[in-house]
Amino acid sequence: MTIRKIAKMGHPILRKIAQPIPIEQISSPKIQKLIDDMLETVLDANGAGLAAPQVHESKRIVILELDEKIGFQVWINPIITSLTEDHMLTFEGCLSVPGLRGAVARPTKISVQALDRNGKDISMVLEGFSAVIAQHECDHLDGVLYVDRVETQTLAYMDEYRKYNKIMMDQLFLDEE
Repeated sequence: MTIRKIAKMGHPILRKIAQPIPIEQISSPKIQKLIDDMLETVLDANGAGLAAPQVHESKRIVILELDEKIGFQVWINPIITSLTEDHMLTFEGCLSVPGLRGAVARPTKISVQALDRNGKDISMVLEGFSAVIAQHECDHLDGVLYVDRVETQTLAYMDEYRKYNKIMMDQLFLDEE
C-alpha cells in the first residue's frame, strides 16, 4: 500500500466529474490497489473519508468511516437520494481544503446505493452526521467541494474555528429567527 498525495483546492482534478467504474473492473489489481492506497492515505491523514479524485484519480470511489466499530467502508459508483426536505447545519472541513472550516446545510436523511470493493450491492439509509459525511465525500465525485455549499460568513481558519465556532453557530441561529 502507498500513501498518496492529496489534491488541494485549485487542482483541476477536484472539479471534474469522476468516471464510473464498470463492474467487471472492480476486482482488477489496479482498482483494488487504488482502494488499498486510499485506505492507507485516509488513515495517515486522520480523515473521516476520502474520494478517489482527492488522490488524483477520476474514479467514482469513496472511502468513509460512518461508525468507528465498523471501520471504513468502500463505495463504488454511489448514488445518493435525499429522503427529506429537512436540513442540518454542521461545520465541515476537508483534506483537500486544509486549515479551513465552515457551516454547510445538508439533508438529514438520505438513501445510498453503491457497490462494495467486491462488486456486491450496498443499499442503506443514513441519517444525521453519517448522512453529512456521505454527502460530503460523494460531492467530490461530481467536482463539488464543501466550500461551494458553505455559509460564507462561517468560513474560518482552524485556529479561529476552535476559538469561536459556538459564537458563530449562535449568531447563525439568531439570524434565522
